[in-house]
Amino acid sequence: MDQSSITWADGALVTIDQRALPHEVRELRITTVDEVIDAIKTLAVRGAPAIGVCGAFGVVIAARAATANGVLDTARVEAEAARIADARPTAVNLAWGVQRTLAELPGGVPALEAEALELLAEDGRVNLAAATAAADLIQRLCGDRPLRLLTHCNTGRLATTAWGTAIGALRVLHERGALAEVIVDETRPLLQGARLTAWEMAEAGIPHRLTIDSAAAWAMATEQVDAVVVGADRITADGAVANKIGTYMLAIAAAHHGIPFIVVAPESTRDISTARGSDIVVEQRAAAEVTGFGGVATAPEGTATFNPAFDVTPAELVTAVVTEFGVLEDAAAARTSAGTNTATASASTAGAEIAEIARGLYASGWMPGTAGNISVRQGDTAVITASGLSKGELTAADMVTVAVVDSKPADASGRKPSAETTIHTAVYRTRGADAVVHVHPPHATAVAIKTAGSGVTTTRFAGYELIKGLGSARPDLIDIPVFPNHADVPQIGADIEKYLTEHSEAPPVLFIAGHGITTWGASLAQARDRAECLEAMCELTTLTGQREIAVGDHA
Repeated sequence: MDQSSITWADGALVTIDQRALPHEVRELRITTVDEVIDAIKTLAVRGAPAIGVCGAFGVVIAARAATANGVLDTARVEAEAARIADARPTAVNLAWGVQRTLAELPGGVPALEAEALELLAEDGRVNLAAATAAADLIQRLCGDRPLRLLTHCNTGRLATTAWGTAIGALRVLHERGALAEVIVDETRPLLQGARLTAWEMAEAGIPHRLTIDSAAAWAMATEQVDAVVVGADRITADGAVANKIGTYMLAIAAAHHGIPFIVVAPESTRDISTARGSDIVVEQRAAAEVTGFGGVATAPEGTATFNPAFDVTPAELVTAVVTEFGVLEDAAAARTSAGTNTATASASTAGAEIAEIARGLYASGWMPGTAGNISVRQGDTAVITASGLSKGELTAADMVTVAVVDSKPADASGRKPSAETTIHTAVYRTRGADAVVHVHPPHATAVAIKTAGSGVTTTRFAGYELIKGLGSARPDLIDIPVFPNHADVPQIGADIEKYLTEHSEAPPVLFIAGHGITTWGASLAQARDRAECLEAMCELTTLTGQREIAVGDHA
């Protein structure tokens, strides 16, 4: 049951063809970009996390096809990646998975493949963390008793790659003996609930009943539902949630009956670059999905249809959003009323995300006192931690918006940005990163001191499995630049900008002697993960005394 629904084997993406369920468990092997796009558009593969991973491997497939005589046609790969990302516009994970993998294009096919495999492995870890946090929350809200929960669409291992998000929470509760039953919405018009969720419930041995979508509100009115638990395809900066059509009416009914409405989704589903739910492009699907099913017409020929694939639930109807980082307690504070400045709303949400991660890194000893800083890019500006504040007590209000072009404050808060702002903006000006993390983990900082020279040098690591998590062009070897420290911090930023401009192949991680490490990525989670991988690898080198480990063949 816990086996991944997506695997990568011999250059092919192998998954379950969800169109055939529940009558047949049919394997689908995808080997071309056209097949990737078709699988996503026809819902052979569906669910935000699953299509994100599928899109990542689509980039790998595109790169393999665009390689001739050892030469990779990068322009062709970028064009194919754009086609994949456009396959379904509402789910943010698709474009996220494509862009995160495409960022490794300078490293060629091996780097792209390593990144896609990391996304696949990461998804299972993320799902279990989010599901566990959501189960904890549901029990706190509903009490210590057998729970009756309602879910919509499918959010299990079919919609992700392993475990699931909202269904993952149901599985955790079932394993705890805390689940009485699940009411499963059929989820018209394609019946993902009836075909897929009911199948997964039976597979997991979870007691459940199937109901038509229009009976869900009556189930709440007759006290058969303790909480509603759903997933998400996109969560905007104002806290609005895009999910399968029918979610919005559930949220309205839940609010009317005083029932918790919980959204469980990976952090990658949060899209702070989209300010409001009204800005989401909702996909309109074919009329045939409404006028009939299974090849049988159920409406008069020529009947016009309204068939949106998703709806958008405003933040005020959402009790809580839960990601792998836990419950977003400050989601309500990020809501904006009509007329609120879009940039302010987006900065507030970014600030909450930064503060949450900073508090975690502080607890790990990586941001002691006021040391270290984190930023998230927002177009021509970046939201960064303010100067002189303890990272263990940061809140969303403790941020400054700065201009990427000159590192100067771009808001009227009067706060002073972190002294290392120029390091962050140097990265943003030279790379397509969306987040930067600058921290002082002990082992990586020690390695930086030991390997530093009078100018910019590089230090090589080889053979460590953790290299795969660092965004290296090669999964088995990485040359990390080591920058000298300067009392004048802007000089460090200038050195970094010059080096990154001249070295397009440089990995998204670097050392600064006596001044910690800096990592970046397509999301704040990715930048943080790279910092964690670098520190773990440096700890291993400290323990072994070796930065390069021989990797041989094993019989």
